[in-house]
Amino acid sequence: MDKKTQEINTNEEKSGFVLEKINYILIGVGFVVIIIGFLLLSGGKSEDPTVYNPEIFNFRRITLAPIVILLGFITEIFAILWKPKK
Repeated sequence: MDKKTQEINTNEEKSGFVLEKINYILIGVGFVVIIIGFLLLSGGKSEDPTVYNPEIFNFRRITLAPIVILLGFITEIFAILWKPKK
């Protein structure tokens, strides 16, 4: 093995974690964004179940919440795949 490969192997053995600290922080941020998206998606319940409530089809539930959830999942993928430079 050459010197560079040995340095990489020793650095990987020292940390003990698969990902770096920033990756775990980004995973947490992505999880919070997903939770916010699901909170935006909730609501619109009618007081009387026999009465139609058009509020369930507003902009927040139909457009904004799915976009926020999708951004959260994209953040999760980015956080897992991104390798920070040292």
